[in-house]
Amino acid sequence: MLNPDLKLNPHLFDSTVELKSMRVGFGEGLLQAAQSDKRVVGLCADLAESTQMEAFKKKFPDRFIEVGVAEQNLATVASGMAAMGKIPFMASYAIFSPGRNWEQIRTTIAYNNQPVKIVATHVGVNVGPDGGSHQALEDIALMRVLPRMVVISPCDAIEARKAIIEAAKTNDPTYIRLAREKSPMMTTEETPFQIGKAQIVFRSQELVARSQKIGISKSASSKLQAASSVLDVGIIATGALLHKALLAAKRLEAEGKKVAVMNLATIKPLDETAVMKLAQEAGAIVTVEEHQIAGGMGSAVAECLARHFPVPIEFVGVNDKFGQSGKSDELIELYEMGESHIFQAARRAMLRK
Repeated sequence: MLNPDLKLNPHLFDSTVELKSMRVGFGEGLLQAAQSDKRVVGLCADLAESTQMEAFKKKFPDRFIEVGVAEQNLATVASGMAAMGKIPFMASYAIFSPGRNWEQIRTTIAYNNQPVKIVATHVGVNVGPDGGSHQALEDIALMRVLPRMVVISPCDAIEARKAIIEAAKTNDPTYIRLAREKSPMMTTEETPFQIGKAQIVFRSQELVARSQKIGISKSASSKLQAASSVLDVGIIATGALLHKALLAAKRLEAEGKKVAVMNLATIKPLDETAVMKLAQEAGAIVTVEEHQIAGGMGSAVAECLARHFPVPIEFVGVNDKFGQSGKSDELIELYEMGESHIFQAARRAMLRK
C-alpha cells in the first residue's frame, strides 16, 4: 500500500492519473523562490520557453540574463553572479548543460563552491523524436562525481517545484534533472520533501498488517531493521520511472511477494541510512533510473552497499547504448525500463538471495 504518512496521490495507480511536465514545476518553483528572495536570478542559453523559464523572464526582466547559445558562458556568468551574492538558476537541456559545459561547471562552480543551481531539462530517452543526440543519459554520472555538487532527480512536477524552492535556500552547488514529457503526478502538495532524504512510498499490504500485528509502530522502525529479510525485494527508483516501479511492485504484491519501493529523489548526498535499512529488510535490491546503468544512481547505491551491507542488486536503466528517435513510451520499453522489465529484475534479484 502507499505510505499514508507521505500523503501521495491516491489516484496514481489509475489509468486516468493526471500528467504534467516537470519543466512546469520548475517554472512555478522558480517564480515562488524569486518572490521569496530577491537574490534569485535566472540565466538561460536561448531556451527560456522550452525550459519553462519564460514566466520568470516576463515577471522579473531585470533579474533574467539571456546568454545566447553559449553554455560555457552560462556557467561562468552564473558563477560570477553567485560570487557577488546572488542565487543563480541556470537552465538548459541536459545534453548542453552539463553535456557541453562540464569543465566550466567543475572549475567555476563546484571547485569554487559557488551556490549555483543547475537545472537540466530533456533528460533520458523521453526526449523522444529529438533522438540520441539530444537524449542525455550520462548526466548523473557527470555530476555526482563532482565534489560538493548536490544531485536531485524529482519524480514529478510537484516534487520538482519543491526541489527548486528548497535548493534556493541552500549554499550548495546543485544539479536538478528534469524530464521533458508529461509524467504521472505521484505526490501532492502535502507530500513532504527534503533534500538528502529518501522516502519509502510503497510497502506490501501483507507486511504492513504483519508489522501492526506484532506491534511494530511507525516510530519503532528499528525493530524492522533488525529483522532478517522481512521483505522479498526492495526497489529503489529515481525520477519519473518511479511510477513504473510502483506498477511493478503492485504486480509483485499480487503474486504474494513482499516488496517496498523507495523514491530516491536526492542521489547526492545519498541517504545511506535509508538505503542500508531497505537492503537489510529485503536482502535484494533493484535500482531503476532513466540513465546509463554505468555511473548512475544504481552505481551510487551499489557503492554504498558494497561498503556497508552487500546484497544482490539488479540494475534497470540504459545498458551502454545511445538513445534514438521514437515515442517516449516505446523507447522506455525498447531500452528495457518498463514495468515488465522492473518486475523481471525483481524476480532475478530474489533468486540471487
